[in-house]
Amino acid sequence: MEQVNVNISEQALEAKDLRRDRMEVLRRRLELLSGRDKVLMTMYVEKGGSFRQIARLRGVSEASVARRVHQLTERLIHGKFLMCVRNRDRLSGRQMALARDAFLTGLSLRQIAVKRRMSVYAVRKELADIRKRIRETRPALSLR
Repeated sequence: MEQVNVNISEQALEAKDLRRDRMEVLRRRLELLSGRDKVLMTMYVEKGGSFRQIARLRGVSEASVARRVHQLTERLIHGKFLMCVRNRDRLSGRQMALARDAFLTGLSLRQIAVKRRMSVYAVRKELADIRKRIRETRPALSLR
Protein backbone atom coordinates (compact mmCIF):
# COMPACT_ATOMS: atom_id res chain seq x y z
CA MET A 1 0.00 0.00 0.00
CA GLU A 2 2.78 2.42 0.76
CA GLN A 3 4.32 1.98 -2.69
CA VAL A 4 1.04 3.03 -4.31
CA ASN A 5 1.03 6.21 -2.23
CA VAL A 6 4.68 6.83 -3.07
CA ASN A 7 3.93 6.47 -6.79
CA ILE A 8 0.99 8.82 -6.53
CA SER A 9 3.07 11.42 -4.77
CA GLU A 10 5.84 11.08 -7.37
CA GLN A 11 3.29 11.53 -10.14
CA ALA A 12 1.83 14.50 -8.32
CA LEU A 13 5.28 16.05 -7.98
CA GLU A 14 6.00 15.47 -11.66
CA ALA A 15 2.69 17.08 -12.62
CA LYS A 16 3.43 20.02 -10.34
CA ASP A 17 6.90 20.45 -11.87
CA LEU A 18 5.44 20.28 -15.37
CA ARG A 19 2.85 22.95 -14.52
CA ARG A 20 5.54 25.15 -12.97
CA ASP A 21 7.70 24.81 -16.08
CA ARG A 22 4.78 25.67 -18.37
CA MET A 23 3.95 28.76 -16.31
CA GLU A 24 7.57 29.90 -16.50
CA VAL A 25 7.57 29.48 -20.28
CA LEU A 26 4.33 31.47 -20.46
CA ARG A 27 5.83 34.27 -18.33
CA ARG A 28 8.80 34.56 -20.67
CA ARG A 29 6.62 34.57 -23.78
CA LEU A 30 3.97 37.06 -22.63
CA GLU A 31 5.84 39.79 -24.50
CA LEU A 32 4.85 38.14 -27.79
CA LEU A 33 1.22 39.05 -27.14
CA SER A 34 -0.44 42.42 -27.46
CA GLY A 35 -3.73 44.08 -26.57
CA ARG A 36 -6.49 42.16 -24.85
CA ASP A 37 -4.68 38.84 -25.15
CA LYS A 38 -1.68 40.21 -23.25
CA VAL A 39 -3.89 41.64 -20.52
CA LEU A 40 -5.81 38.37 -20.24
CA MET A 41 -2.71 36.21 -19.98
CA THR A 42 -1.02 38.62 -17.58
CA MET A 43 -4.06 38.43 -15.30
CA TYR A 44 -3.97 34.65 -15.48
CA VAL A 45 -0.22 33.97 -15.31
CA GLU A 46 1.27 36.85 -13.32
CA LYS A 47 -1.63 37.80 -11.04
CA GLY A 48 -2.96 34.28 -10.58
CA GLY A 49 -6.53 35.25 -11.38
CA SER A 50 -9.14 32.54 -11.69
CA PHE A 51 -11.32 32.19 -14.76
CA ARG A 52 -14.29 33.40 -12.70
CA GLN A 53 -12.50 36.57 -11.56
CA ILE A 54 -11.24 37.38 -15.04
CA ALA A 55 -14.68 36.70 -16.55
CA ARG A 56 -16.33 39.11 -14.10
CA LEU A 57 -13.79 41.82 -14.90
CA ARG A 58 -14.16 41.37 -18.66
CA GLY A 59 -17.91 40.89 -18.60
CA VAL A 60 -17.84 37.54 -20.40
CA SER A 61 -18.50 33.94 -19.46
CA GLU A 62 -15.99 31.75 -17.64
CA ALA A 63 -16.06 29.32 -20.55
CA SER A 64 -14.93 31.97 -23.04
CA VAL A 65 -12.08 33.04 -20.74
CA ALA A 66 -11.00 29.42 -20.21
CA ARG A 67 -11.17 28.72 -23.95
CA ARG A 68 -9.09 31.78 -24.86
CA VAL A 69 -6.50 31.09 -22.14
CA HIS A 70 -6.18 27.50 -23.37
CA GLN A 71 -5.80 28.60 -27.01
CA LEU A 72 -3.17 31.19 -26.16
CA THR A 73 -1.30 28.80 -23.89
CA GLU A 74 -1.06 26.19 -26.63
CA ARG A 75 0.00 28.77 -29.19
CA LEU A 76 2.66 30.22 -26.87
CA ILE A 77 4.09 26.83 -25.96
CA HIS A 78 3.73 24.70 -29.11
CA GLY A 79 2.59 27.07 -31.84
CA LYS A 80 3.77 27.66 -35.37
CA PHE A 81 4.49 31.29 -34.50
CA LEU A 82 7.39 30.16 -32.33
CA MET A 83 8.90 28.42 -35.36
CA CYS A 84 8.53 31.72 -37.20
CA VAL A 85 10.28 33.57 -34.38
CA ARG A 86 13.12 31.04 -34.40
CA ASN A 87 13.49 31.50 -38.16
CA ARG A 88 12.77 35.22 -38.40
CA ASP A 89 15.90 35.75 -40.48
CA ARG A 90 14.19 33.80 -43.29
CA LEU A 91 10.96 35.85 -43.10
CA SER A 92 10.25 39.48 -43.96
CA GLY A 93 8.66 41.89 -41.51
CA ARG A 94 5.37 41.62 -43.36
CA GLN A 95 5.48 37.82 -43.16
CA MET A 96 6.20 37.98 -39.43
CA ALA A 97 3.17 40.27 -38.99
CA LEU A 98 1.00 37.84 -40.97
CA ALA A 99 2.35 34.91 -38.96
CA ARG A 100 1.52 36.72 -35.71
CA ASP A 101 -2.04 37.41 -36.90
CA ALA A 102 -2.64 33.87 -38.13
CA PHE A 103 -0.67 31.60 -35.81
CA LEU A 104 -0.64 33.53 -32.53
CA THR A 105 -3.75 35.69 -32.52
CA GLY A 106 -5.81 33.21 -34.53
CA LEU A 107 -7.40 35.67 -36.94
CA SER A 108 -9.18 34.30 -40.00
CA LEU A 109 -7.86 34.90 -43.51
CA ARG A 110 -10.54 37.51 -44.07
CA GLN A 111 -9.77 39.34 -40.82
CA ILE A 112 -6.07 39.40 -41.69
CA ALA A 113 -6.84 40.65 -45.20
CA VAL A 114 -8.91 43.54 -43.84
CA LYS A 115 -6.35 44.38 -41.16
CA ARG A 116 -3.35 44.28 -43.54
CA ARG A 117 -5.23 45.72 -46.56
CA MET A 118 -4.55 42.68 -48.70
CA SER A 119 -6.72 40.28 -50.64
CA VAL A 120 -7.66 36.97 -49.06
CA TYR A 121 -5.83 35.27 -51.90
CA ALA A 122 -2.62 37.20 -51.15
CA VAL A 123 -2.87 36.35 -47.45
CA ARG A 124 -3.40 32.67 -48.23
CA LYS A 125 -0.42 32.67 -50.59
CA GLU A 126 1.87 34.40 -48.05
CA LEU A 127 0.86 31.99 -45.28
CA ALA A 128 1.57 29.03 -47.56
CA ASP A 129 5.02 30.50 -48.25
CA ILE A 130 5.62 30.97 -44.53
CA ARG A 131 4.62 27.37 -43.80
CA LYS A 132 6.93 26.17 -46.57
CA ARG A 133 9.88 28.15 -45.18
CA ILE A 134 9.24 26.81 -41.69
CA ARG A 135 9.09 23.21 -42.98
CA GLU A 136 12.39 23.66 -44.79
CA THR A 137 14.14 24.56 -41.53
CA ARG A 138 13.05 21.44 -39.66
CA PRO A 139 15.74 18.78 -39.44
CA ALA A 140 15.06 15.73 -41.57
CA LEU A 141 14.06 12.61 -39.69
CA SER A 142 16.40 9.69 -40.07
CA LEU A 143 14.93 6.29 -40.88
CA ARG A 144 17.35 4.29 -38.77
